[in-house]
Amino acid sequence: MRTDVSRREFLQTSLAGGLTVAVASTGLGFRLFSSAEAATEFSPSVWLRVAPDGVVTIYCNKSEMGQGILTTSAMIVADELGADWKKVRVEEAPAADAYKDPVWGFQGTGGSTSVRHMEAPLRKAGAAAREMLVAAAAREWGVAEAECRAADGTVVHSPSHRMATYGALAEKAARLPVPASPALKEPGELRLMGTPVARVDVPAKVAGTAAFGIDTFRPEQLYGAVARPPAFGATPSSFDREAATKVKGVRKVVEIPQGIGVCADTPSAAWKGRDALATTWSGAALPTLDTRAVEERFGESLKKSGVVARNDGDVEAALAKAARRVEATYALPYLAHFTMEPMNCTAHVQADRCDVWAPTQNQSGVHGLAQKISGLPAEKVFVHTTYLGCGLGRRFETDFVAEALELSKKSGRPVKVLWTREEDIQHDFYRPAIRASLRAGLDADGRPVAWANRIAAPSIWARVNPGQMKDGVDSAAVEGVEDTPYRIPNFRVEYVQVDLPIPVGFWRSVGNSHNGFVMESFVDELAHAAGRDPLEFRLSLLPDGARSRRVLDLVAEKSGWGKPLAKGHARGIAQHLSFGSAVAEVVEASVDVETGRITLHRVVCAVDCGPAVNPDTVKGQIMGGAIMGLSAALKEKVEFSKGGVTSGNLDDYDLLRMDEAPDVEVSIVSSRDPIGGVGEPGLPPAAPALANAVFAATGARLRTLPLSPAAVRAAVKG
Repeated sequence: MRTDVSRREFLQTSLAGGLTVAVASTGLGFRLFSSAEAATEFSPSVWLRVAPDGVVTIYCNKSEMGQGILTTSAMIVADELGADWKKVRVEEAPAADAYKDPVWGFQGTGGSTSVRHMEAPLRKAGAAAREMLVAAAAREWGVAEAECRAADGTVVHSPSHRMATYGALAEKAARLPVPASPALKEPGELRLMGTPVARVDVPAKVAGTAAFGIDTFRPEQLYGAVARPPAFGATPSSFDREAATKVKGVRKVVEIPQGIGVCADTPSAAWKGRDALATTWSGAALPTLDTRAVEERFGESLKKSGVVARNDGDVEAALAKAARRVEATYALPYLAHFTMEPMNCTAHVQADRCDVWAPTQNQSGVHGLAQKISGLPAEKVFVHTTYLGCGLGRRFETDFVAEALELSKKSGRPVKVLWTREEDIQHDFYRPAIRASLRAGLDADGRPVAWANRIAAPSIWARVNPGQMKDGVDSAAVEGVEDTPYRIPNFRVEYVQVDLPIPVGFWRSVGNSHNGFVMESFVDELAHAAGRDPLEFRLSLLPDGARSRRVLDLVAEKSGWGKPLAKGHARGIAQHLSFGSAVAEVVEASVDVETGRITLHRVVCAVDCGPAVNPDTVKGQIMGGAIMGLSAALKEKVEFSKGGVTSGNLDDYDLLRMDEAPDVEVSIVSSRDPIGGVGEPGLPPAAPALANAVFAATGARLRTLPLSPAAVRAAVKG
């Protein structure tokens, strides 16, 4: 990323013509400017252009990975601008300092933050452009600005009915000063936001013309494959270069930091060449690592005292006085991302230029990595963000990008690295496994007076950014418990870091994905111990007006909570607050106690995410999160052996299939609270709602995921 590009140069070379409005993030908030005001010291982060032909182009600094951010970003700007939606175009912004997330300070997509972080600057950019267009029209006509209104891509003078299109006014508006604090529209004035607008990326995806990373092809392109270590930490001790080069189509065999790389004319030739290397490995970090050893390590860790992440009141004293005590231990496995599109990247490193075509969530990270490997300055490196066939946190990593860069640099040709599904699962950055022990005390009226929660888990932040560790606590490991909305007077959370060579990373909803299961399953246990309805028990722990209370009320209404069900069916309920949004879910399921098979019938969800910019997108994300959560709850688990991962594909890492998926209904709470995220919050309540439904159906409490038929049979018999 160039850091020496002036604002004037950036605007004049990349967005010349018409009215261009930029938004800069400063320590005092957001600053707006136009091409006529380009020579200032701030770096722009969001761009809006109105061309002389009336076409409005919006540049999105977030990655489109199925969450609909291209559409949502465009809706926000267009609504404030008063644009004609039929003339709105949206493009992925290039990787540049100009497009850094104003909150994070780097360009990336994750944490369900895209709308939360960008709504304010996008609205301000649209509002500023609208006011400038109105001012330009008023000057042209010699009338008061207050007599003019902007809508549907035109400015109209109300008394005379004179009219001018945005395109006709663009050049004149571009010469006007940008208002420092443009007035945003009131909710009743918005025409796009809050309505179900069709997504702009869908037509190309349906037609098969959308370009994902896997669809990238460059002239004289080679395909790269890498022999990677089968055990964590191992390094190559020998390989047969001659055998690999004899494979038809293989052009080059090179050693790179990630392993032994093979460049070939076709993917098949690259994979065959890699196999022909017959690489041997040594120096595994833990050669005896297998699934049982992993489970034993977690069990041992859970016995240790942890670092205190939260400590309210006196938990031990309250437990000692409690009328009844409840204890439980929960276990969740490592999980793979299993994105629809396997990892891939195309890179071309030349003497004076480096290009990267990547389905990435981390443009800043890719740009910096490309500079490092190519040895070129920032202004010579170009990152082209393609569509992502799922992100789920996996594409925040840059390991697959590094391989393409290294192979291109050493071969002198463009190289596309395309992982197989087995490579994708066996060389992932996994959702951490955890073990959690819980103790709670109830008073004589069945109200919880104490809660002690110990979490043993690997640390994501210790690898990604150690500076995020606070007093030895990984915030990702304790999120969803440490910040629970439930009011319990004596509350303690401890964290025990589990150190294993298994790499861990961000997985959809991160720590909430496991803590949601633990928290809401144990709350259900407490409700049962208190002899109270699970819904009523939860509501009693929440303050009036809480988002979690709103979603519980709505999901109870929509699911028919408390009403009779079909014979053999049962309901389970759970709620979770994460990423600024509350989600509650009711799962209706039945259990065949002989086979242990769980059948999903219906899932009802309620979400409070504040104002929903595009309700269809919100519903789709909550639905997708619930399905992914149910898949993890029922089926998914990474297996280990001989120091590495043995799971490899759908035959031994199963997912929820279409014929097993339930009907999912999503309702949105009408809310004016601050905007929350929607990409991840739908996942955490799914697993506990299902486990609670299984308990309601069978009386068996399952505390270990996945809820396999064997596990269900054993629990029922027990």
